[in-house]
Amino acid sequence: MLADTIAAISTPLGEGGIAVIRISGDEAVKHADSIYVGKHCLAEVPSHTVHYGHIVDHRTGERVEEVLVTVMRAPRSFTREDVVEISCHGGLISVNKVLELLLLNGVRLAEPGEFTKRAFLNGRIDLTQAEAVIDLIRSKSDRAFSIALKQVEGKLSKKIRAMRQELVEVLAHIEVNIDYPEHDVEEMTSSFIRDKSYAVIAQIDELLSSARQGKILREGIVTAIVGRPNVGKSSLLNELAQENRAIVTDIPGTTRDVIEEYVTVGGIPLKLLDTAGIRETSDLVEQIGVERSRMALAEADLILFVLNYGEELHEDDYELLQQVKDRQTIVIVNKTDLPGKLDMTAITDMFPEGRIVRMSIKEGMGMKELEAAITGLFLSGAVESHDMTYISNVRHISLLERAKQSLLDAIASVDAGIPIDIMQIDVRNAWEQLGEIIGDSAPDSLIDQIFSQFCLGK
Repeated sequence: MLADTIAAISTPLGEGGIAVIRISGDEAVKHADSIYVGKHCLAEVPSHTVHYGHIVDHRTGERVEEVLVTVMRAPRSFTREDVVEISCHGGLISVNKVLELLLLNGVRLAEPGEFTKRAFLNGRIDLTQAEAVIDLIRSKSDRAFSIALKQVEGKLSKKIRAMRQELVEVLAHIEVNIDYPEHDVEEMTSSFIRDKSYAVIAQIDELLSSARQGKILREGIVTAIVGRPNVGKSSLLNELAQENRAIVTDIPGTTRDVIEEYVTVGGIPLKLLDTAGIRETSDLVEQIGVERSRMALAEADLILFVLNYGEELHEDDYELLQQVKDRQTIVIVNKTDLPGKLDMTAITDMFPEGRIVRMSIKEGMGMKELEAAITGLFLSGAVESHDMTYISNVRHISLLERAKQSLLDAIASVDAGIPIDIMQIDVRNAWEQLGEIIGDSAPDSLIDQIFSQFCLGK
């Protein structure tokens, strides 16, 4: 399959300024030439140049599209193969006609992620960089984008390779001592293995310390907005989203289903779930909404519990507060522009001051305080240095933890006086586990699974 020339539409389908078709393979230029008519034949033009012309269906002589064609010759391309990109007018018909002509002329339609997979298999990028391409596309905040961009540039890869090199030195030292035992000084070898293992563990711990923040910035936080009817839940959703996503009225029970919206607060992506007001009701539709609200509440990473400052604490409020007081909950006391009837003592007895935010959504008060409470709860106040390498991928976290455990096992073997060839197994396991992160020792099935997550044309 790697010998095939592949093509796919690399821009989203639909109306737009331009649409781009990407072709990659040894015969990319030849196939593009077969449907292109311009001032120069593409086979004769220099690499990394753009050319104006037309796409022509030679079966009928019809001009299909007016295009700009970019030629990038191997190995100076994303896939390290010859790559041609055809930029045509945006729209469903034109771009599909051009792609159809390429397929009729012997080009194969690319599989999801196949361009990036070829870049990996041809040594242009490693597996962490390939996975970061997905994160770059799916980024929901500036910080998530920045983290992904650094991984695409290879920052994490360099750290992993440096750790693997240290372990190679340990393995080489062990091999020498196995082959030439007469020159072995057991105490010196044990000390070398222990020191090197601890040094690599320290580097792994540094990466793992960023895992929680990185995962939050990468995946976002599922956030349920809960409370009784008419306390301001939908108003809060609209304020955070900066648009009228939910209907707001004075009539209790307006929201009947869970409304989803993605927003960014303090650099943290939140998947907001505006839920139906939780209360006892005889309305069948509202009952379903309340049940879905309870499900959203159970699955949420963050709960924004909204109370009405102008009403006394209801029995339903108190019951729900008891359910969520030990979870990641921020209590929002809304409508503080009204005369206060809410017993704040009951609230402060259950939640520390930093988890209680006083707001008046109607008057636009309290949003900065809410942002500070969320970042304080999940990022310990602030993200670390911009130079820090963040681990956000669950696969990377798991492999780092396994590599650390393998090195701890090696240290335990040293302390127990176990023969040196047994220690080698644990050190080699750690080396291979780190290699699986960057793809040096990853099984084919894993590689196929990772690239299947990509969109077509990437």
